[in-house]
Order: sequence, then structure tokens, then C-alpha cells
Amino acid sequence: MTDAALRLSLFLSLLALLAMAERLWPRHAAAPMRRRRWPVNFGLGAINVLCLRLLLPWLAIDAALWAQRKDFGLLHQLAVARWPAAVIAFVALDLTIYTQHRLMHRIGILWRLHRVHHTDIALDVSSGVRFHPLEILLSMGIKIAAVLALGASPAVVATFEIVLSSFSLLTHANLGLPSRLDTWLRWVLVTPDMHRIHHSVRREEHDTNYGFHLSWWDRLFGSYLAQPHHAQPTMLLGLTAFRENQAQGLLQLLIQPAE
Repeated sequence: MTDAALRLSLFLSLLALLAMAERLWPRHAAAPMRRRRWPVNFGLGAINVLCLRLLLPWLAIDAALWAQRKDFGLLHQLAVARWPAAVIAFVALDLTIYTQHRLMHRIGILWRLHRVHHTDIALDVSSGVRFHPLEILLSMGIKIAAVLALGASPAVVATFEIVLSSFSLLTHANLGLPSRLDTWLRWVLVTPDMHRIHHSVRREEHDTNYGFHLSWWDRLFGSYLAQPHHAQPTMLLGLTAFRENQAQGLLQLLIQPAE
């Protein structure tokens, strides 16, 4: 099975599992509005895949394969052993994505792209693919640069990409873990309750909890928030702007950064 086929198979399997779990054990009380939101969110996801395949000559895995053939990148130059190099590369890529995410909230033009993700007025597994195509292209460019600088191996990059897409579904899912388990997991991993705070309508809350996989970056860099002002099941999600139905269509989201 090719890398792309494996990723798609895992993605669809996890998507189906989480979608069923959300129906049985929803954490947030807001109506999911699946018939309205899912075609838009998954439509954006499909457009993003097409843009990556058609507009970029390389993806992150292609950069890793080239770096491996050429012994290019810091880890190759320092001759770091295989397993330490794998851990270093994975952690460094995760820090790169965390940093990118913070910049998306801090720099005006980047926020205009990223706010498409935050204007979802409900949160569920479909929110994990709701990104503007220009943000996805920019993010892939950043990952390619990081992969080349590190000389990350193709296996690590493939694993990172699978974990990234899987955690995007998981952390956006309308699910909650038992309180004690959630507390313990948060010392290492981002949980749905932790990430849901990042989608709060309150600015001081959605500018926290930027992590995708590893939660310790938020603790280390002072962006961690344990609990929202309002209870998790009733907290208001999205942004104060772009809440109208006409602002939530696929075309409207594609042109929203220009507004």
C-alpha cells in the first residue's frame, strides 16, 4: 500500500469511528448541524487535497526522500543515529507546527487565512479539515522547509503526517474523556477538551492551547489554559463575526480572507 493510500485508509476509518462516537457520547450541547456544515467542511478538505497535488511539485514526503538520497540536512550532517534522529525530527516538526499556529493568530494576513477554521460555529470531527487552501499550501511549504533543514527521514515524515491528520480529527471531535484520564493525558498529548478551549468565542481563550499533538509546548511557552470561563458543554464556539448562514457557505469561506 502506498503512503497516500495508507493515509487515506486510516483517515476514513478514524473519521467513521469518531463520527459514530460523537452521536453516542457528545460532549458539547450545541446542535452539530451536520447537513449544513459537513458538505462545506469536507468540501474544503477535498479542495485542499487537490491544491496540494496539483499546485506543489513536492510534498513533505518528497522532500524527505530527496534529503535521504542527498544526505541533506542537519541530522545527516551530524550523523545522528537512527532512533535518536527519528525522535528529534518528530519533536522538531511538532514544534514547527506549534510555532506556525501561534503566528497564524499573531500576524494579520495569516489570521485572515486561519480564521476560516475558527468561524465554524460548532465543533466536531469535520472541523478537523476546515482550513483555507492558502493556509494548507503555506503549511506544506513550512513543513517542506523544516524537513529539508532537519534531514528528517521519510518514515518519520510519513508517520508525522499520519499523526497530524489523525489528531486533527480527534482533537476537534465532539467527545470528552473521563476527567482523570483527560488530566493525565494533557501532560503529554492534546485532548479534545483542551483543544475545544482554543475554539472559544472569547479572544483570551482562543489565543491559547495551540498544540496539535504534544501539549507540552503550550505549558513551556505560557499558552496553556486548563479550563474555559464557561463549562465545556455550553461554551460558545466560533468567532463573533461571520456567524450568519450566508457567511458559512463554501464560496464565502474561500473568499473570506479578502474581507
